Amino acid sequence: MNTTMPYAAPSAQPMGWLSRAEAWLDHKGKGAWIAVMVLGFIFVWPVGLAILAYMIWSKRMFSKSCRNRSMARQGFSVMQSSGNSAFDSYKAETLRRLEEEQHSFEAFLQRLREAKDKAEFDDFMADRARKASAPGADDTSDRDQA
Repeated sequence: MNTTMPYAAPSAQPMGWLSRAEAWLDHKGKGAWIAVMVLGFIFVWPVGLAILAYMIWSKRMFSKSCRNRSMARQGFSVMQSSGNSAFDSYKAETLRRLEEEQHSFEAFLQRLREAKDKAEFDDFMADRARKASAPGADDTSDRDQA
């Protein structure tokens, strides 16, 4: 049975069970921390309270993700150079192209929304003009129906 954890920080001393549990929960994310806290409150409320206090003290409660914290401890960085200049230039060009496509797609969606809004407004105005030009139509009947 292999007892080493893939996400445990390498050290000269073996990690205790609390450190391993913390690393495991960090790897699983904030949902795992919340589940353990709720179970602690259900079975032994002081344990749940202690976990809540620890989550607040360690800022796990209000961070976006516990995974980011464990990755930062490992020195992991997405924007880090790979050491291969050809790959780095390809990656930079691809990211630039994807950002450009994203901006053009967002502009397209904005134009689509504006066109839809204009079409709905034009339909509303045409319907209103049609009702106004209909014989026997008056403003009070429209207000009474609404």
